[in-house]
Amino acid sequence: MTADPRAALDRFIAALEAHYNAVAARRGEDDPSVDDAYYVLADAFEVYDEALGQVHGEATPFYLAEDDDEDDDGDDEDDDESLDDDTDDVLDDDVLSGELENDRAR
Repeated sequence: MTADPRAALDRFIAALEAHYNAVAARRGEDDPSVDDAYYVLADAFEVYDEALGQVHGEATPFYLAEDDDEDDDGDDEDDDESLDDDTDDVLDDDVLSGELENDRAR
């Protein structure tokens, strides 16, 4: 079955507007209407992107990030540690290059 990209675009635009309205009228940090509008928007986007691909062989320049709740807790710590390691390496290189410059000046 081939999807109609125009109909999918109309649905996507309506989902964008509904999401904006939900965010603008938010009643608290965990307003379920914002969450609902988010999921409707994500679904409408995927349908539109797929319809563009099927009918016109084109895609949008966007993608939806995958939710991976199980790995979120551990990955953040690992990412922070690797950033610290990278920073340490850069600092070590800067210190070493400074030491080499000092040795050359002597």
